[in-house]
Amino acid sequence: MPDSPAKIALETARPGPAVAPPPEPKSKAARIAVASLIGTTIEYYDFAVYGTAAALVLGPAFFPSGNDTASSLAAFLTFAAAFLARPLGVVLFGTIGDRLGRRRALVTSLLLMGVATVGVGLLPTYETAGLLAPVLLVTLRLLQGVSMGGEWGGAVLLSVEHAPPGRRALYASIPQAGPSLGFLLSSAVILPTLHLAGRDGFTHGAWRIPFLLSTVLVLIGLWVRTTVSESPVFSPEATRTAPAPTPVSRFPLGVLLQQHPGRLLLGVGAALGGSAVYYLTIVYSISYGPKSLDIPQNTMLTAASVGAAAGIAITVPAARLADRVGRRPVMLTGAVGCVLWAVPMYASLSSRDALTITGAYTVGLVLLALMFSPVAAFLAELFPARLRYTGASAAFILANTLGGGFAPSIATWLNSQWDSPLLLGFYTGGLCLVSLLCLLALPETRDCEFDT
Repeated sequence: MPDSPAKIALETARPGPAVAPPPEPKSKAARIAVASLIGTTIEYYDFAVYGTAAALVLGPAFFPSGNDTASSLAAFLTFAAAFLARPLGVVLFGTIGDRLGRRRALVTSLLLMGVATVGVGLLPTYETAGLLAPVLLVTLRLLQGVSMGGEWGGAVLLSVEHAPPGRRALYASIPQAGPSLGFLLSSAVILPTLHLAGRDGFTHGAWRIPFLLSTVLVLIGLWVRTTVSESPVFSPEATRTAPAPTPVSRFPLGVLLQQHPGRLLLGVGAALGGSAVYYLTIVYSISYGPKSLDIPQNTMLTAASVGAAAGIAITVPAARLADRVGRRPVMLTGAVGCVLWAVPMYASLSSRDALTITGAYTVGLVLLALMFSPVAAFLAELFPARLRYTGASAAFILANTLGGGFAPSIATWLNSQWDSPLLLGFYTGGLCLVSLLCLLALPETRDCEFDT
């Protein structure tokens, strides 16, 4: 839909993002995309470690109640708390990223995530500190959420704004693999820890190991991010060669809400269903399968890991296809597939068979990759450069919050009322249908003017 121009009183004449200089060489653009991937993987590793720990141990450790459902629900609500803080991260880091540059926002967000994650690994439990323990846990989760609110948009934009012509979806898809890689990395740490320490040992202290290992990863990520160049739309050359200074808002979110409310809402809807698929598969079902259906823990972790690996494998080919035929055809294919496959995927849990579950999850996460591989370029292309960090981040993060952040809590409540995995399928399929309708309402963006 065309966006009508509006005069914004909050805008100033301060020079900002402008017409970009000639595209970066492919080798440099690829290095920057990989650097973005490394940082995104580390951030999502931290988030996945918490999600898995919440499913396995954090409920009894921080919210003991004598009731497994209540304890798990409390742990998943702290998982959701981080999503509530993500919009604050969008405002904070979106303002930094749209006014001062993408790289500065990314370095700050990664440092904040690392401090919060290591802090969780050092926390005393309820048995040691009483009510202070869950209060500190929620506080650190909120900090993680603020960090995640700024991470995705910055990583994606640093890649897509360096991309050669006709390759934006491809380069934007590289950091898009970060969530699945972060989960695989967390599983690669958690599974051996569970095996060596046993379930009792993991519950009584070994769960801290994956959190504390984040220190090493964050140091690597900070080194990588401080060595990459700033986005071309913030380069001195871009500012000098621009025909006129581009006005920059003191509060980009205000401009976004006034000038582009329709695109923002539809962008949120377009990413809603995929967020539900990811978090119900990667986070909730890892707890639900063993507790409600007596499926071995390793079976669930392995099924989710194999599915995530398959999703990573299809990410780049899907993005290359989106650069050739457009973003919407690829995303619509994934959305239709997720609507149709959601019920069979979660129904597979009733079989309690490892191969059946793994196969169903693999198909589901491949369909998810079709939806999510082009979404980074798609959302970035919906907004002009001076609002792009805030706009793309707000759309994706709000979708994550509404479709993913509350999904484990809602699923826990649903299954406490009607104990059937089919409910997960109907719930997820309904959200994917919303995404399908929003995609149909949005324009194709492959050939849009991107550098202004």
